[in-house]
Amino acid sequence: MTVEQLSQVDMGFLEQMEDAGRRYATRTAERDGHLEALEQHGILHADTQDRVSNRLNRLGVDWAMATAVERTPATATTGTSLALDGELVSTDLLVLERFMGRNDLIGIDYLEGGFLAARSVGRITVRSPGSSHTGTGFLVSPSLLMTNNHVLGSAEEAAAGVVEFNFQAGMDGRPQVPVVFQLDPQSLFITHRDLDFTVVSVCERSRDGQPLAAFGSLPLKEAQGKAVIGELVNIIQHPNGEPKQLALRDNQIVDVLDDFVHYSADTARGSSGAPVFNDQWEVVALHHAGAPRKDRDGNVLAVDGTRWHPSMGEHRVDWKANEGVRVSRILGMIQQFPLSGAAAALRAELFAAGSSLRPEEVSPPTVLTGRTNGAAPQSTTVDRSGEQHATTGSVRWSVPLHISVSLGADEALQPRAASPAAAPVVAPAAAPAHRAVTPSYVGSLAGIGSIDGQSPAERDLAAALVNLAAFSARPYYDEAADLTARDAYYAGIQASNPTALRLALTQRLESTHERRPAYKPMRLLYPWVDLHPDEKLHGIYSNNGFTPEELMAADAAVEAARIGRWQEFMLHEGAPGREAIEAEFDLLEAALPFNCEHVVPQSWFAKKEPMRGDLHHLFACESTCNSFRGNIPYFDFPDFDEAVRHACGRLEPGKFEPSEGKGPVARATLYFLLRYPGKIGDEARELQRAGLELLLNWHGDHPVGLYEQHRNAAIAEVQGNRNPLIDHPEWAEQIDFAGAWP
Repeated sequence: MTVEQLSQVDMGFLEQMEDAGRRYATRTAERDGHLEALEQHGILHADTQDRVSNRLNRLGVDWAMATAVERTPATATTGTSLALDGELVSTDLLVLERFMGRNDLIGIDYLEGGFLAARSVGRITVRSPGSSHTGTGFLVSPSLLMTNNHVLGSAEEAAAGVVEFNFQAGMDGRPQVPVVFQLDPQSLFITHRDLDFTVVSVCERSRDGQPLAAFGSLPLKEAQGKAVIGELVNIIQHPNGEPKQLALRDNQIVDVLDDFVHYSADTARGSSGAPVFNDQWEVVALHHAGAPRKDRDGNVLAVDGTRWHPSMGEHRVDWKANEGVRVSRILGMIQQFPLSGAAAALRAELFAAGSSLRPEEVSPPTVLTGRTNGAAPQSTTVDRSGEQHATTGSVRWSVPLHISVSLGADEALQPRAASPAAAPVVAPAAAPAHRAVTPSYVGSLAGIGSIDGQSPAERDLAAALVNLAAFSARPYYDEAADLTARDAYYAGIQASNPTALRLALTQRLESTHERRPAYKPMRLLYPWVDLHPDEKLHGIYSNNGFTPEELMAADAAVEAARIGRWQEFMLHEGAPGREAIEAEFDLLEAALPFNCEHVVPQSWFAKKEPMRGDLHHLFACESTCNSFRGNIPYFDFPDFDEAVRHACGRLEPGKFEPSEGKGPVARATLYFLLRYPGKIGDEARELQRAGLELLLNWHGDHPVGLYEQHRNAAIAEVQGNRNPLIDHPEWAEQIDFAGAWP
């Protein structure tokens, strides 16, 4: 192997090995303490009580039961019952006894679980000019594969790679025929050097036409309690590129760090990119490296005692311990990557796959990327008859055709004429009264069971599709009808003095805000309200264009993932308090955001309705820009045009200036001040009175256009109220906005 090849292929692994070795060395005292506790007191006492309690909960056993078993002589337990405080308690103790090391017997279902888990593990092979290497990877969703960063360090490297499933011996001992899939980093590629993971999309069909779905997936779960110190774990792998092999309960966890877990073995080693399983075949870590034995000169030793060289392969290193990256830390990092469109939908699919529910319980819409062995991406459009047509684009999704006929009046807008005299548009029903027990935004996750075989995400997507079809024949903007509606709306309001004008407008905006839809951007915002004249949605801060179908499908996948993780939370928390519920929902929204921006951030008004769902300040916005801004107030940088900045704008501590959309966001914020006086501006991080001049300047510098006129008319049909700054831009200088602050 040449030096150049070493630098390209092996340096990443060498760096990870050195880092793992340093971490292992610095934890000697802690590790010795864990091993001593295991030896003297048992597995219930080697890790923290919280972690052990979480583990027992996942095994279906409480702390009292476990300690009762611990007090009972091993010969007194039968595997099916236990005498507890003089009474016979009927329970299956086999799992608990095996966990505690009191019973070596394993249920026969264990083998079936391992067989099913193994089918999702494949060998990665990368062949590019000048180099070739292998690793292990495993499917973590119907479309995505996970491995190490040092196996696939770049999208270019992944594009030259394939994953082979069934590269193993069959029951007759003969080699099976591998099924080869091309990797597809153009659809999604996420990598992180420090946590040494890569997630990459895989083509839907193999080179010989077999479906990727046939190989299942190993869902990743954030829940705590998947494994504790002292527990034995399993590794399914392709060591040194060899046929698939299994290290069965041969690795014992000896230490748990913030980001990593250490496990030692007498014989079996790990392979880069392999999944590490507990006895329930849940993935607890991504194997990536270990702590090697070294001679006195610091050289890594091979298993035969000689000096090791990368050309020998990692399987020949004399490891002191293996190291894996904790799944919960990987998932937390994946959440932070700025993705939008099809890539965001694929990420949401990964989190949906990790819920504790069966597919029939949480059934997100099928969000695919239209990829078949390098073929061009496709999308699906729906015409007025309900027919689906594949067209070139960036997202393809499939929805059962029956969805368009199973909706109630509260789930979809009905087609109607554009006349202002027509019957009002039916908006999604407001939250029912019983949701007052918890905040309205948490209530949106209540009652999430399927109806007529449809999950909530499917129902929302169905309603959005109906709305999209209903509006397809309407004119984008009927100026004559809108002018008539505008004049009627402001009848009797005079621009006499600044305070009187403000008060009159506030009263009119509130009294005419008759319909107050809950926050569901895919149902109303994407199909019609926020469309631009080119019939696309544009990110408010970036001006990037998206088809309505693209953002609708992406948000449906996000909603399905949120529901899955919410049910996972409720399953393991039991009866959480109000604060815990609110905190969990905040985490869900931060981790899995919709492609929608509140130009007045939700944190400024505590996510309360009707502010949260008020369409006047909601805009399509790819999650990249949504997360980029956060809840930072707007600012005008003097050197904005000359500075190097993100596509979404420029961000400095406490200051954000968008690249696009300054006029619309200014008018939306001014509307908010009029409609909800006193609701924002009472804290330093919110909009202060000094920021009023900035909004008025943006309003004047970026006049109202056709897009905002369309938005205003569309929102008036849904909610009943209008934005005065769009209808009468001249009023901006005549309104006492300062009186709207607390």
